Amino acid sequence: MEKTVVLTRSDVEGLLNMDDCLKAVEGAFVQEALGRVQMPPKMYLFFRRYNGDLRVMPSYLEELEMAGVKCVNVHPSNPDRHSLPTVMAVIELVDPETGFPIALMDGTHITDMRTGAAGGVSVKYLASRDASMLGIIGAGRQAWTQLMAISRVADLEEVSVYCRTPSTREKFALRASREYEVPVRAAAEPREAVEGMDIVVTVTPSRSPVVMADWVSPGTHICAMGADAPGKQELDPLILKNARVFYDSLEQATHSGEINVPITEGILGVDDLQGSLGDVMTGKIEGRTSPADVTVFDSTGLSIQDITTAWMVYERAVAGEVGLEVDLQG
Repeated sequence: MEKTVVLTRSDVEGLLNMDDCLKAVEGAFVQEALGRVQMPPKMYLFFRRYNGDLRVMPSYLEELEMAGVKCVNVHPSNPDRHSLPTVMAVIELVDPETGFPIALMDGTHITDMRTGAAGGVSVKYLASRDASMLGIIGAGRQAWTQLMAISRVADLEEVSVYCRTPSTREKFALRASREYEVPVRAAAEPREAVEGMDIVVTVTPSRSPVVMADWVSPGTHICAMGADAPGKQELDPLILKNARVFYDSLEQATHSGEINVPITEGILGVDDLQGSLGDVMTGKIEGRTSPADVTVFDSTGLSIQDITTAWMVYERAVAGEVGLEVDLQG
């Protein structure tokens, strides 16, 4: 009887690195742009009394024969109230031929890594080729994987990080400076982490703009990673109005991405958007057209990113006999 491979977070961490995650996520974007995936929009359950939500994210990459579903929560109050992560996830991989659950694994680390990789891929295709100055708004786990990914696709010379808690941003800056051998400074104000930067990453749960238009220099690329539910936004709508805006999924972005509030309020229209990052990657549309372009990548997170990454982890687990085999049908 076929068995299901069960992988813990520590198993996943031992089987996944950022270089391979970047390749998996880049491949997923291409498959989506070529119309070779089935991927319904995220489905949400809102736990409003607890300031949280649960998302269900299925997908099938038809050409690659990979299928599965991720269940993931976002509870911003968890770290302070419950000593739990803001984001926790579980991924099930399914054999497309039989529907058999070939793997169940922790998806929290995969979520962190593939989201960082998505930001890195956007920098590769949309940022200036000589981009070397990075500003990060937010200093949590996602800020770390953004830095991890971007450092692999850009030759960084300086990094500035801001979050509301001084001790958190200072610890982040100290750790990052040691690990990446790049000067990383803690900014006292968000403006300090934005002005003069070639790349800006926003990774907060904010429901009001944290980056203003007059802080953004010509030629900047912005990875807008934090807005992932209706009502969330991190950027001054004027930035979006004047930038070349790209998205991972139009349906998800208009519902719950960085553009969701400006579109709902009529400040921005779908016609103001350039297209998907995948379309840039496959040559269907242009990305950056001049050195002065401000580009924005509105990332909402795609199930295909999770499934391609998780499938790679699963194959390595089988090859290395990692994890626990369980007979769920017994």
